[in-house]
Amino acid sequence: MSIKITEECINCGACEPECPNKAIYEGGKKWSISDGTSKPYKPIFYKPKRKDIYFIISEKCTECIGFYDQPQCMTVCPVHCCVLDKIETKEKLLKKKFLLHEPK
Repeated sequence: MSIKITEECINCGACEPECPNKAIYEGGKKWSISDGTSKPYKPIFYKPKRKDIYFIISEKCTECIGFYDQPQCMTVCPVHCCVLDKIETKEKLLKKKFLLHEPK
């Protein structure tokens, strides 16, 4: 995982619309790899990872590499609960981006 949302989340939802990969979901929501992608994935829905606070799908999080200079969730979070969880190389993050989106 690149970024995670900690227990300090106040459920304001500021982070969700900022994610270019649609990797952020409201607590209790089902999610799919196909959400927010430009590739024709079959939508398979998975159980929520958290029920009480927003959560980030690590398989979809690219730290906004290839879209922005810095992770947008970290920029807009009013309580700074979007934090780095595990360091991933830029190459690995770009690989995830290209798995989710058609190259431009």
